[in-house]
Amino acid sequence: MRLRINIIAFVIGTGVLQWQADLPDMMWAWSLVGLVIGVKLLMRFQSLILSMLNDLLIAVLCAGLGFFWAATVAHWRLSDSLPPQWEQRDIQIIGVVANLPHRHDLSARFLLDVEHVITESAIVPRRIVLSWYPHNSSNHDETIPSMVKAGQRWQFTVRLKQPHGNANPHGFDYEAWALERDIRATGYIRSSVENELLDTLVNHPRYWIEHLREAIQRRFDEKLPNHTYAGVLKALAVGDQNAIPRDQWEVFMRTGTIHLMAISGLHITLVSSLIFIAVYAVWRCYPGLVMRVPARRAAVVAGFIAAFGYAVLSGLAIPAQRTLYMLTVVVIAVWRGKSTSPVTVLSWALLWVVLVDPWATLAPGFWLSFGAIAIIMWVTVGRIGSLHWLVNWVRIQWAISLGLIPLLLIMFQQLSLISPVANAIAIPLVSFLVVPLTLLATVPVFDFMLPFAHAAMSLLMLLMHWLSSLPQAVWEQPAPPAWTILIALVGIGWMLLPGSFGWGFFSGFPARWIGITALIPMLLVQSPRPQTGEFWLTVLDVGQGLAVVVRTRHHTLLFDTGPRFGTTDSGKQIIVPFLRGEGIRKLDALIVSHADMDHSGGALSVMSAMPVRTLISSLNQDHPITLATGKDGGNYPCRLGHTWLWDEVQFELLHSSDVKRTRKTTNASSCVLKITSAHGSALLPSDIGSADESMLLAEVNDKLPATVLIAPHHGSHTSSTKAFVEKVNPALTVFPVGYHNRYRHPRDAVLSRYHDIGSQILRTDADGAILLRFENKAWFVESWRKSHRRYWHPEIRHR
Repeated sequence: MRLRINIIAFVIGTGVLQWQADLPDMMWAWSLVGLVIGVKLLMRFQSLILSMLNDLLIAVLCAGLGFFWAATVAHWRLSDSLPPQWEQRDIQIIGVVANLPHRHDLSARFLLDVEHVITESAIVPRRIVLSWYPHNSSNHDETIPSMVKAGQRWQFTVRLKQPHGNANPHGFDYEAWALERDIRATGYIRSSVENELLDTLVNHPRYWIEHLREAIQRRFDEKLPNHTYAGVLKALAVGDQNAIPRDQWEVFMRTGTIHLMAISGLHITLVSSLIFIAVYAVWRCYPGLVMRVPARRAAVVAGFIAAFGYAVLSGLAIPAQRTLYMLTVVVIAVWRGKSTSPVTVLSWALLWVVLVDPWATLAPGFWLSFGAIAIIMWVTVGRIGSLHWLVNWVRIQWAISLGLIPLLLIMFQQLSLISPVANAIAIPLVSFLVVPLTLLATVPVFDFMLPFAHAAMSLLMLLMHWLSSLPQAVWEQPAPPAWTILIALVGIGWMLLPGSFGWGFFSGFPARWIGITALIPMLLVQSPRPQTGEFWLTVLDVGQGLAVVVRTRHHTLLFDTGPRFGTTDSGKQIIVPFLRGEGIRKLDALIVSHADMDHSGGALSVMSAMPVRTLISSLNQDHPITLATGKDGGNYPCRLGHTWLWDEVQFELLHSSDVKRTRKTTNASSCVLKITSAHGSALLPSDIGSADESMLLAEVNDKLPATVLIAPHHGSHTSSTKAFVEKVNPALTVFPVGYHNRYRHPRDAVLSRYHDIGSQILRTDADGAILLRFENKAWFVESWRKSHRRYWHPEIRHR
């Protein structure tokens, strides 16, 4: 028990570090020496109280060791970084393509292990991510990005920047993800005649493996051309999750089967178990072999080798690595031949995982995988009597489905209600049919099995599509407070205590049904909302684009939907997670100011994720967003003077979208929104330029002054004229811009105009999402990146 407590304390220590805004000075590690001395002194006494105090000090010491171990690894990794002075400058490098390139529309994105920096005095991290676009290739040859293959050595001219992601409430922290994977810079390949292939395959085992993975991927493409679920089979074989289309990921998410479509602990453990059973059965048939090595030991080693091989084939992704660490502990325990409790094995696996990967506690997969195993142990270890295998399997599935509810709600704010049914069908089919056939097909002589694996997957997907289309397939709610999660976990643990014959719910351990009441606070949590007459405005960090969420007491408006990027968009990746996390299930109005992709790119994703009562836009009637509203949906053009009142907060459009323009630009038709309350006002002018600002000054001059201004056109040199800035006279100006964007927004001259009037300036590239509250006759602002700063977030200086 003491060992387990100390391991948990160590893990807690590593987790505490990940919440720090800055890394500690390692001199503080010497404070642990005092704890060691205290432990040594207390060990001399036999008093019960002093013994308990000694145990407490040991636990604190282990937590300190975990904290400073994680800090040491973090210091070491952060030391390999791209200096700010080398961002966005041409650098010549030589490196090796270190993974399967992800291809999209003739472009390629891949990891590069940097071997040599040619540019004099330039400093480049040893591992970077590069994108290669057709228009950036030498002589505009569109075939060059498609030539990139795993294991090749290239010479490139690149432009790099430090890893930078969008910083939003309920959002994905790309910078933490990149740090965990030791990705210390990202960038793109510049057009240069000196870009050239140096070696077709570098002689190193790691690159041999990547080359093999790519060969398997190509063979799957050849055997399954234009097959709908070929991407799923590639993901199951070589871990290429980018091969699965976004609409299929949505089905897996709604049915709770997303864990089956990646090389997870379940698949690796299954392969290991099948090999274990086969080797164990064969080994026992040969007494000579048994005399040399017991069958159990031989089988467990064979199972581990199979698991290791599968994990390597998958690209040794972080979840696969965690599974390997856990299996390593199991192998060691079995090889030693000593009886070791499953809980002890789990504890050692937990320690090994955080030792190798101190950032593991940041990943949802860490909590879900260890949580699922802990639940299985809770309902199986130490139970009296035996059950039929089917009853036992159903009981375990029920326990996992129930036990993971709190974690799923706090991490994803949604829960698949059909997950138990979907997994009851999908787990056996995928685990015992699709995965084995797919893995056999990786061997060239068995690739005839691929069509059978695809047929099985197609059959499964028919059912998954039907289940996901059910209207109540997913339960959504705001992220519950931590205290409700703790209460719910206690209640679930109580509910899963032994029943009579290990099954009955209202029998066995008395009053287990009371545990249900512990879930009520978690399920009934309500998100805070503004009071009547107040409004909250959130400028989301969507990169080079705009998305603003406005909330009153009973209504929600979304102004613009950010950009589209690659195969996804900010609606799916940023806006919808934010709305769900805040408990918003519908939009009363969606304003798409104009058709430019950096403002309208996420609209369709938002509209498919939740009901939109009214669409207001400057879009043409045949635009896909307009058509998506349907015949029954409200669809109105931007009209000067259009006003409405929500909960004593006034909304007014100050610009018409049908004004005749001589310039061929959609920016001129941008909707302009003014929001006014008793506590302050906000002006959202989208991408209007200087001519439109002059028009506003002439037509609605008295309505332009505002407490907060979203800078026109991201701070471009064609907007924010001196007259407009002085008339609006904002106390705060927000610039929605992307990090090191190619337009160099906001321009220095524009920033100077706002500085001259004394306006406070915030920008989404440096401050992340901007959260504003207009209440109590005042306004309050919060920068998400600053209020939730972590040590891996770089300090970004404004120009």
